[in-house]
Amino acid sequence: MDFNWTDLKAHKERISTTSIKTLLSNPERAVDFSARSGDMLFDYSKTSIDEKARNALLDLAQAAQVESRRDAMFTGEPINLTEGRAVLHTALRAQSGPIFVDGQDVLPEVQATRAQMAKFAETVRNGTFQGQGGKITDVVNIGIGGSDLGPAMACIALSPYADGPRTHFVSNVDGAQIADTLKGLDPTTTLVIVASKTFTTIETMTNAETARVWMADQVETPGNQMVALSTAGDKAAAMGISADRVFGFEDWVGGRYSVWGPIGLSLMLAIGPDEFDAFLQGAAAMDDHFRTAPLGENLPVLLALVGIWNHQICGHATRAVLPYDQRLGRLPAYLQQLEMESNGKFVRVGGEAVRDTVGPIVWGEPGTNGQHAFYQLIHQGKQVVPCEFLVAAKAHEDALSHHHHLLLANCLAQSEALVLGRSFDEAMALMAAKGLTGDEQIRQARHRVFQGNRPSTTIIYPKLTPFVLGQIIALYEHRVFVEGVVMDINSFDQWGVELGKELAVALQPLVKGGDASGKDCSTQMLLNYIKENG
Repeated sequence: MDFNWTDLKAHKERISTTSIKTLLSNPERAVDFSARSGDMLFDYSKTSIDEKARNALLDLAQAAQVESRRDAMFTGEPINLTEGRAVLHTALRAQSGPIFVDGQDVLPEVQATRAQMAKFAETVRNGTFQGQGGKITDVVNIGIGGSDLGPAMACIALSPYADGPRTHFVSNVDGAQIADTLKGLDPTTTLVIVASKTFTTIETMTNAETARVWMADQVETPGNQMVALSTAGDKAAAMGISADRVFGFEDWVGGRYSVWGPIGLSLMLAIGPDEFDAFLQGAAAMDDHFRTAPLGENLPVLLALVGIWNHQICGHATRAVLPYDQRLGRLPAYLQQLEMESNGKFVRVGGEAVRDTVGPIVWGEPGTNGQHAFYQLIHQGKQVVPCEFLVAAKAHEDALSHHHHLLLANCLAQSEALVLGRSFDEAMALMAAKGLTGDEQIRQARHRVFQGNRPSTTIIYPKLTPFVLGQIIALYEHRVFVEGVVMDINSFDQWGVELGKELAVALQPLVKGGDASGKDCSTQMLLNYIKENG
């Protein structure tokens, strides 16, 4: 494997003078450097990867045994080695089985839980299940991390399909969020979902208790209007939540991969069980593609290898996710957790130190808003930011098709501009056309030079439907998996989350005025400030 890394870096240096624009002069490049899964098209022709680089990257994936590790994941082997667990979020959307974990077929239980969710969702949506004040009008999902980012992102993305109660999301322990969320809601027609596998997540349980107290002011039995997404039935019962409103999931489902099961209940309530099934079918279709497509035609593999080329080989520190779809506004944040919590590691599976940084900083914003915010840096900043564009060929708003045409034009123009840039000679000609000459012409021209040769990819699909959103999320999940396999790290633990949580528990009494003499001088100073001003 080390030879492949070395060879890739050497090849990158050899082709460093060949621009992306030059590569695109080959009329066959767009077809050769793109791939499809169903109606979804992934275009990576606007990158600096040439045929030799692609072959070397594919060799790297082969050497890392991506295919056998992929098969091990889908067949329930404990590939999460630090915790000894299977990684089977794919089972939550599987359309057929059997799927074994420790010799037991887990699919029947998955399907039974899904049927229980669907039955409950229908009773809420049709008014059979009511709050003290009548039909449920609002749902407040209380979770954090994967218990919030996934369903919150998906509910916004699929709002054209939402015909159920309004959904709201609370994650931050900052009291401002829950106060602002509950303000204006009617406790008697609100359903509260508490999403915590163990029912011990301090942020979630603090917010849940605040919501319960808020509801108790007007609702005689608040627990009757609460749902638990948890395996801790006893703790849910202590909050007054009956067993028929407790939906559990196994430890082989990681939080950031959990939107497909009970954590997706808020989405099912919003769009209904049938559309939720379409969402699962889209993900399952991407699973099938990932399992069966050759590596060179495999969207998750190719997306991962492009990311590895940009970050590990070319050294680009960040990656911008730029959906040209306002309803995918939370997708960058969702992918930020998926990528950075999964692959933000400093040791390999065997405990040895990693060779280089293992993952880029992931960030982004919907177009065209970003064009008037940070695209200046992307186009003319010193650092190179690889961009990932996502866009639908068709919008939901037929009456506003002119808006979508403008959106599409902007999306395509940005990826084109990143490649082409603008030379000094072109800028000089522009300034000459404005009547400038001499030193002023030169000075103004320099400000209008764009380096160009900046890489981007585009994922384009017919329309943002539940099926397509399922495809997109599963695509990125498998991309993260492939990156982890190639870098020889465990993408499915998150020990880096734990230390800060442990220290926060110890600091809580000190914030209230306890003895801070054992803390460092900076922490002591900050605690003293809180004591004086809090």
